[in-house]
Parts: sequence; structure tokens; C-alpha cells
Amino acid sequence: MIALLSFISSAFISSVVAAPSADYVSHRQSTVWLAGDSTMAEGGTGNGTQGWGHYLQYSLSIPVINNAIAGTSARSFTTGGHFANITSRLLPGDIVIIEFGHNDGGSLGPNITDNGRSDCPGEGDQTCTSFYNGSVVTVHTFNYYLLAAAHSYIAKGADVIISSQTPTNPFEFGNFSYGPSRFTPYAADVAGNLSSKMSEYVDHGAYEADYFRRLGPVTVDEFFFLDHTHTSPEGADAASMAFVKGVKCNWRGILSEFVVNKTKEIEGSCLD
Repeated sequence: MIALLSFISSAFISSVVAAPSADYVSHRQSTVWLAGDSTMAEGGTGNGTQGWGHYLQYSLSIPVINNAIAGTSARSFTTGGHFANITSRLLPGDIVIIEFGHNDGGSLGPNITDNGRSDCPGEGDQTCTSFYNGSVVTVHTFNYYLLAAAHSYIAKGADVIISSQTPTNPFEFGNFSYGPSRFTPYAADVAGNLSSKMSEYVDHGAYEADYFRRLGPVTVDEFFFLDHTHTSPEGADAASMAFVKGVKCNWRGILSEFVVNKTKEIEGSCLD
């Protein structure tokens, strides 16, 4: 992992942007930037769904810019230049929230059609060779892509929150059941390999599942009216509040000082 971190730090941070004046930085508001998939994105996946990122703005006293894009994974957000786009616009003191996982699964191989989203298995510097869009491509791991992005943001003076993916409907089969995907510990590992002074991990999936458990099956089933992954606007609002709960329970609380309105006091206990 040390070699991976060293390589990422030198390879990903390649653009040079003129630094803003110290006076400007000290007086400007921090901005929150969101990087994720449809469960976070404005408008969700369409068809009446909504991403939780839409509601975060109502819980914070600072601006939120939602750059999440439906259908993306850590890999495609990288290859599509979306992580880099955020890097180019960051200023010191900004905060970036990164949350992926729903589209990162799948398989890669010589007899498998590459969808451009699946990551190479593993959580280190493993690579896979794949054939995509008529070309042979090297595919990296979920951890690689998130670490690369996070290091580029920290290098610009931003704080980074690595968030675990939202849960699917925990009442889908009747009784409550929540089990994190393999990308949840991957996300935690990414956060653990970043500077503790500039980053933190929020287990959004666990906090949202806990909140949904307390709301009960009737309410939660209504949230997931389309499928077991995407929620109604009401469900997205609940997901956003669960994220803020996780932020306020975090020992660092990068966003805690900016939390306003009813989300300052959200029911439920802090999770271990």
C-alpha cells in the first residue's frame, strides 16, 4: 500500500494552478463538493427518484456543489475526468465528499464485455487488463481510484470525507436486514490511508440503515418505490440526515461546525 500511495501522489497530481491570495482564502466561505453516483446525484436516476446530495445543502451553512453523476463508478468518474474537474476548481479550505460502490462491482476478463465501470478486484495496487471501447485498457482497484482523487484534493488544501455507499432497501424481504457491501471496508481502508488531519470516514451506509430501521418497513418501502437502490425525494432527505448524523458523530467532524436547522439534533445514537 505504501508503494501505491507514493505512486498515486506523484502520478495523479499533475496540474499546476495559480494559488489564490492568502487574504482571499482567509475570507471566503468553504465550499462542499460532492462526487458520487445516482444515489447522491441531483435528480437521482430519473423517474421521480432523488439523490441524497440534493438535500445536504439544507443542513449546512456553506455552499454545496453536487457533481455526482448517475451511473458512474470510482473508475468511470476517474476516466471521465470528473474527479479532475473538481480538482481544478478547488480552493484551500473546501471539503469534498466521495461516495461510490453501487456501480463498482462486476467482472473483468477476456470473455466478459467491459461496461467501463467495474473495478479490478482487490484493495491495493492490483491491476487488470481489459478490452473497452476498442482498446486494451489497464483497470485499477476501487481503492486506487479513490486514493488518487483524495490525494489530489488534499494537495489543493481541501479536506476529504470518504463515505460508504448507501444501503439497498433493508426491508426488501420483510424483516430488517443490513449487510455492507465489500466496498464499505474498502472505503474505510482508503480513509485510513489518508492524512488524519485532512480526512475522515463516515459510514453512511450504517447510519442510513439504522435510521431506516427506526422508521420501519411501511415508510421505508415507500422510499424504494422504483427498485431496491434508488429512493424517492423523501427517502433521499432521510439519507441526507443519516449522513449528517454520521458527520456529527465523527471524532473529527469536518462538517460539524457548519450543520444547521433540524439536522443539528437527529434522533439515534452514534454507532461504533
